[in-house]
Amino acid sequence: MILLSFDIEEFDVPKEHRVQISLEEQIRISVYGTHQILDCLQCNDIKATFFCTANFAIHAPEILKRILDEGHELASHGFYHWTFEVGDLKKSKEKLEELSGVQIRGYRQARMMPVPELEIRKAGYEYNSSLNPTFIPGRYMHLTAPRTCFMKEQVLQIPASVTPLLRFPLFWLSCHNLPASVYRRLCSYTLKHDGYLTVYFHPWEFYPLNNHPELKIPFIIRNHSGQGMVKRLNDFVHYFKQRGKKFITFSEFTAIKKQELSGVRE
Repeated sequence: MILLSFDIEEFDVPKEHRVQISLEEQIRISVYGTHQILDCLQCNDIKATFFCTANFAIHAPEILKRILDEGHELASHGFYHWTFEVGDLKKSKEKLEELSGVQIRGYRQARMMPVPELEIRKAGYEYNSSLNPTFIPGRYMHLTAPRTCFMKEQVLQIPASVTPLLRFPLFWLSCHNLPASVYRRLCSYTLKHDGYLTVYFHPWEFYPLNNHPELKIPFIIRNHSGQGMVKRLNDFVHYFKQRGKKFITFSEFTAIKKQELSGVRE
């Protein structure tokens, strides 16, 4: 089982590098990239989970409609991407449900930052995918955290996939900077070992960032951006589909795991 997901949000990465970018431009870039992603998924007839900020959904109704019309899962990525308050957990869920008309079951914190699991449960979520169980200087230090899914505060925790033993991260930056064949092999190895694979990307990765030096985006993020990432995503999907692997949503995975846990308790 492969859990493919995308964090669709305001493109605020330039602000991390002291470059001012208007909200309108942030939304425009992410809308462009999300259409590229949806085109790829549609061509390959697979479903994914889209973790969306409420603010992005408010400003990009056409994207929200397309995600739902094409059968993908919508989950929460908070209300705003740049700021967070605990109250945003429930507020974002309610706003996304109001805008979409569907139940929002899952949550992922912006930048995979820590979030109180009890508050996740109190806000009404069934699963949380806010953990990257690896070490990345200046960002994550989770080498002792569980590497695979587990229950906490009655919520299924679904970490991003990392390789066994070394915990090499299989997130979006690895796909940008490793040779594509090496990235796929590491994913295949982890999938075989764990029985499932969780990977995530962002829409702005599918925008031609190399054509915009004024944004001052670091090379490791710009590398293979735009059509390069479209090709890598398409090749990734083809690789696993040809090997008979199934792509499922996070809600589908949560239902499977909760049933398994229920069977164990019985």
